[in-house]
Amino acid sequence: MALELTDSNFKSTVMDSNKLAIVDFWGAWCGTCKTIVGPIIDQLSKEYEGKVVIGKMDVGTNSVIPVDFGVRTLPTVLFIKNGQVVDRQVGSVSKSGLVSMLNKHIS
Repeated sequence: MALELTDSNFKSTVMDSNKLAIVDFWGAWCGTCKTIVGPIIDQLSKEYEGKVVIGKMDVGTNSVIPVDFGVRTLPTVLFIKNGQVVDRQVGSVSKSGLVSMLNKHIS
């Protein structure tokens, strides 16, 4: 399973990591988040365990970080490396699409 990210653990888990981080911003009311993107994120978290930090942030219970990163549409997946957003996927995406983005930035 992907890590559960919150406003309070985001900095230590994502921003301070020396690994590529993938953050899935989702909401309980977002069908695409729960049925398409969320399961893909969970699969990737298993497949890339130890290589990439992969987590999910519920925008319904965390408001600071989504606002800080300009998340306005769900789902939004950010790719963060060395504390900087290096890629962004807004809306539905296939697993192969996310893997392609991930492979561009993994080191």
